[in-house]
This record gives sequence, C-alpha cells and structure tokens, in this order.
Amino acid sequence: MIECRDLTKKYNDLFAVDRLTLRLEQGDVYGFIGPNGSGKTTTMRMLATLLNPSWGEATVCGYSIYTGAKQIRRLIGYMPDFFGVYDDMKVTEYLEFFAAAYRIDGPARRRRVEQVLDYVDLGYKRDALVTSLSRGMTQRLGLARTLLHDPQVLLLDEPASGLDPRARIEMRELIKRLRRENKTIMVSSHILPELADICNKIGIIERGKLIWNGTVEAAIQAVRGKSVFTVAVLHDRNAEAAERLRLFPEVESVTPDPKTHALDVRLRDGYEDGSFIPERLLQAGFRLRLFKEKEVNIEDVFMRITKGITS
Repeated sequence: MIECRDLTKKYNDLFAVDRLTLRLEQGDVYGFIGPNGSGKTTTMRMLATLLNPSWGEATVCGYSIYTGAKQIRRLIGYMPDFFGVYDDMKVTEYLEFFAAAYRIDGPARRRRVEQVLDYVDLGYKRDALVTSLSRGMTQRLGLARTLLHDPQVLLLDEPASGLDPRARIEMRELIKRLRRENKTIMVSSHILPELADICNKIGIIERGKLIWNGTVEAAIQAVRGKSVFTVAVLHDRNAEAAERLRLFPEVESVTPDPKTHALDVRLRDGYEDGSFIPERLLQAGFRLRLFKEKEVNIEDVFMRITKGITS
C-alpha cells in the first residue's frame, strides 16, 4: 500500500528526509516516531503528493507520487497536525464543503456527512460552529473530514497532539476501530505508549534517517537483549536474596533498583525461562513480594535507539 525507495528531500545542505526506504502492507498500522524536526511531516507530505521529493521513489496503492498524484489523492486521507477551519461555518457545512470537493453530491453527500459524524461521535455538534469546538473535538472533526471519501490509506500527523487524556483515549479508540476495518495507517505521535497499543509496526526517524523499521515486537526484543526479571522478597531481605541469586549459574547479574525497591535479575545468554528464580528462593526460605519479567516499552526503544539530535 505504501512503498518508499531512497525517498529524499533536501533543502540546500540540509537533508529533511535522507534516503528513506520502507514498505507497508494492507492493514498495517505504522507508528512513525521521531523528535521534532526529524522528517516525519515532510515524509507524510511527500506521500500525500503535497511536496515533491528531491529524488527517490514512492508509491501509494501502486501509484507513483510523481505521475499518479490525482489517483493517490482519491485513495488517501491526510490529516495534518494543524488544519484550517472556517469562521462562521457549522460542522455540517464544513464537512459538506469538503465532501463536495471529493465530488460526493446530492443526498449521498448528506448521508456521508452524517455517517462520519456518527463515526467520530460528533453528531450532537452538527449545528455548532467549527470555531466553537474544543481541541479534541476539532481533531475528531479533522478525522471525519479525512474519512469522507472512504480512503484506503490514512496519513495521520500527530492526531493526539494537544489533547487531554480523555480526548487522547477517544482518538486512540477511533484509530483502533479503523485498524479493524483493515485500513492502512501511518500515524506519527509523541505519545509513545499509545502507539504500542495501536501499531503493529514502527519506524524511528532521526535527522531524516530511518534508524529502525520493523515490528513492535522486534524493536522491543532488540532493545531487551537478554531476559531480565524483577524480583523482591519480604522482610527487607533483598540484599540476602541478591547474594543467593548471584550464585545461580543461569544468572549474569543482579542489580538493585532504588525506585522500586526490587532487584533486576539478568540471565546469561541461552537462558530465557526465569521460573527457576522463585522456586529456588522459596526453597531457600525467602518469601516473594514480587516476581515478573521486566517490561520494555516503546519509550525504552526510542531512548535506546535515538541520540536526541535534531539538526
């Protein structure tokens, strides 16, 4: 559905996007992660045929961004971070204006407007002025506008930007609903934990270069490396437990975590199953307060892979 090969955008000596190569299949939800100025928006604008690359190739739904712009625009929905609204225009008038631009005419236009309003749960605001909507409602209106022509591919640039926690949850649920409908979605966000909940693939971009591209599970495994377990015992005996754990041949290291008052137990190469840990501690007379595999999330992946360089 989306394929980029050495896609590049250069401004004088600055590479906004530097030889980006990726491929998305139908139904993929791709989390596009990177600091401000890393090239996320530039990439989306090129895929939306709103910005010409310096060189490289990209296709959307099989059409080249160079020669198939008209076809691509019929098949994609692009939602920028901030988009224009019109003073003194009601919500339904706003959507009907864009539906007309997509050549949805007559009764079909009115039906489609009502359908997308119900989809994003804005039906009760149909007669409100667009300028009276909250930030969260405005974002949902933007998504409704993006869905008017039932696109196959969605490019969502920071859809949760500036939203309060409730509005972020509502936006996340809308994206998950679109995923169930087998839409192909590229979504950028700074709210990294939420991407893990909705995406099956992620790309991490920094200074225009795609430095990670793959599944969420593969990214976490690459950062995790060896298996690590969190262990804590009762009666302030963590120090004793640590000494005991270091004697086990499967254990590479035991590190106290002052924040959780627990122990991080890292296994040696070739060992993944940590079930022996509670068994042996119980046999040695310790009572467990906590035992679980240490979690690695997208924030950990992002911090380990990126360097924080933006220019």
